[in-house]
Amino acid sequence: MEAVNPTPEQLQKVLADTPKNQPVVMLNLLRFRDRASYPDEAMERSGREAYKLYMEEAGACVRAVGAEVIWSGNSVGSLIAPPEESWDQVLLVRYPSIDAFMAMIESPEYKGVVKHRTAAVQDSRLVANLEERG
Repeated sequence: MEAVNPTPEQLQKVLADTPKNQPVVMLNLLRFRDRASYPDEAMERSGREAYKLYMEEAGACVRAVGAEVIWSGNSVGSLIAPPEESWDQVLLVRYPSIDAFMAMIESPEYKGVVKHRTAAVQDSRLVANLEERG
């Protein structure tokens, strides 16, 4: 099943299940559309180009909550995955807390740029992760 944006129910569950005082690393698995799909605009760009624009504009939103991209790269293939599951890009973003992540996605600035991500992405996974404590 393709998924682009989290549902309110998914957000609430992760928010309720995640400790508030620990950094959270978000694993992003992304598959891009061949052509970006903007509902209200006739922009001609690829999905990858639209996602690059999203990353440029969302960077200020990420930094504003104290988060950082800790790794980004192009996927070359899965060794253990269903055959139909493949990804174009993988991204790891560390947030100081789940509350910082929520503050970012609820900010007016982020809401103004997320249209590029939605237009760019055909399918994605966003997985919240806690670092193991020794």
